[in-house]
Amino acid sequence: MASVNDSLGNSDNADSVEVVGNVDAHDSQTRREQIQAEREQERERLRVSHFDVVTSFFMALMLFIGIFVTMLFIIWLTSRFSFGPVAIEPIIENPAGRGENPEGFERDFEPPGAEEVEELMEPTLQDTIEAVTDAVSSVAASLTTNDTAATATTSGTGAGDSRPPGPEGEGEDIVPRFERWQLDFSARDKTAYAKQLDYYKIELGAVGGKIQGLDIVNNLVSSPKARRIADASTEKRLYFMFKTASPLLQYDRQMLAQAGVQLDGRSTLKLIPKDLENLLAKIELDFAKSKGHQSVTELAKTVFESTAEGDGYAFKVISQRYRKPRR
Repeated sequence: MASVNDSLGNSDNADSVEVVGNVDAHDSQTRREQIQAEREQERERLRVSHFDVVTSFFMALMLFIGIFVTMLFIIWLTSRFSFGPVAIEPIIENPAGRGENPEGFERDFEPPGAEEVEELMEPTLQDTIEAVTDAVSSVAASLTTNDTAATATTSGTGAGDSRPPGPEGEGEDIVPRFERWQLDFSARDKTAYAKQLDYYKIELGAVGGKIQGLDIVNNLVSSPKARRIADASTEKRLYFMFKTASPLLQYDRQMLAQAGVQLDGRSTLKLIPKDLENLLAKIELDFAKSKGHQSVTELAKTVFESTAEGDGYAFKVISQRYRKPRR
């Protein structure tokens, strides 16, 4: 009996263990299914909907349009500002003058004056003895001539030394700008030509004839305006004139006449502002240095040409000739 009961007991125990094991497996499967379902639900919540796609597209489009409009606004704003040209250090030239010799006496080659002739005569024996005595007893003073415009009673009235009027001193051995520079312009009509002159702030002038003084005209594009300088010698700006007949010369005369300037027998000028003159000097020297010439003393001729550049114009060197070195 004991064995049977034990056997039955063992059998019951075995059945109960098997049932418990099935329950645990079922619970584990259920939990996995729940977890899977939760994950599916999470994926559905994270999935991008059509609404999200359309919204993102419109947000990106609005951002692009905003950046594009901002860039256009910045470009427009900066275009309203005008930045002045960079200041260029002035290039100063000191050419030797060319004109009548100034007054002076150091370099005169003329017959000596009456008092000088007396000094050049051979002294007598008595004068020689007296001169030796004076030299022993005192120190003789020396007389030197100086570069001066002072009047000397012992000299004649010669032309003076060889330096012509102009800057102080001998000046540099250079060809002056008004002789070595040539400015070329090209334009299809008078308006295009006037725009270039106004851009460079070049003024037109009329001088000579029976009219005293210098007439100057500016604001050439819209309505030329004239003013007169009674004493033309007070105008110190560099100026240029046409050497040969040119359609541009006729444009100059038309604009002068439009401003009411009388032109009978008068010459027309182009008056160059100081800033432009200095800019041309820098352009010229930079071009010369690029060709191996380091100084303006080596330059004989420079031809500039006005060309369109961006919203304005600019001069550039199109040819340059050089001087032969002196031996």
